[in-house]
Amino acid sequence: RIAVLVLLVGGSIYLLATHAEWFENPRMVKVEVIRWGVWGPIAYILLYALGPSFLVPGAVMTIAGGLAFGAFWGAIWSVIGADLGALIAFGAGRFLGRSFVQRFVGERFQSLMERLARNGFYIILYLRIVPVIPYNALNLLAGASPIEFRDYFWASAIGILPGTILFAMLGDALWHPMQPRFFIAVGLILCCFAAGEVFRRRNKVTVEV
Repeated sequence: RIAVLVLLVGGSIYLLATHAEWFENPRMVKVEVIRWGVWGPIAYILLYALGPSFLVPGAVMTIAGGLAFGAFWGAIWSVIGADLGALIAFGAGRFLGRSFVQRFVGERFQSLMERLARNGFYIILYLRIVPVIPYNALNLLAGASPIEFRDYFWASAIGILPGTILFAMLGDALWHPMQPRFFIAVGLILCCFAAGEVFRRRNKVTVEV
């Protein structure tokens, strides 16, 4: 378990030390993708899958994908990377165990882990649509909780889609920030968050963070 944590921390330090510009300026990802040529999408998917483990926000990665590949392919590669990253972190949570993950993410998430056992599908779905908890912290918590894997997988696969598509649209629109599609993307993202809150209230899902 300590070796896994050391690997994550070491990888984070290496990635931030050698490629900090990718996360400070998502436009730099496009330059890197062009340099990789046909391997660019694969490199991006792997970077997306591992990025949240290194405390890189998933929204930043998705915006970078929209900048690099355009709205359509940026969304496709981002969804694949997000799903892969969610599975990796979930597996890490199961491997590390509940007590270890609780120490890692903090005591304030203990009650959330208990609720995941009762309403796991709805809570994960809501928190994918309205990401009020850091992406990989949620993945680790889910892995360490008693939630059924199928509930976690399907809630993640469905919940990731709206935000990923919209943030990829936003990334693509950043090349022309004064055009209507930029403001449309921002408006749709706000509507997506609002819809997630309506879903939570209608299904009476309690989420305290």
